Amino acid sequence: MKKSVFYHAGCPVCISAEHDIIELVGANNVEVVHIGTDRSRISEAEKAGVKSVPAMVTPTGNVLHINYGASMADVKGYPPMKVSVWDTYVPRKDGLTM
Repeated sequence: MKKSVFYHAGCPVCISAEHDIIELVGANNVEVVHIGTDRSRISEAEKAGVKSVPAMVTPTGNVLHINYGASMADVKGYPPMKVSVWDTYVPRKDGLTM
């Protein structure tokens, strides 16, 4: 019998859901995939229809989105963050930062 696949990104919401899923369906019936550390599985999750994590894909292909931890865009790091010496907060005359 094919297993369900539970995708998560390691956030507290995901870890809590992982524990509940394992308790509900049994560790032998679900493959747990931490896409925060196994980033090669992100495209697999997206092809299966996962839009956010935590989510479980059933053996029949249904996607069950559980709670809301992070969007797939968040997991992938989009939009790309700029990191350079120029990306600093500059004090403005009005006291705000830009």
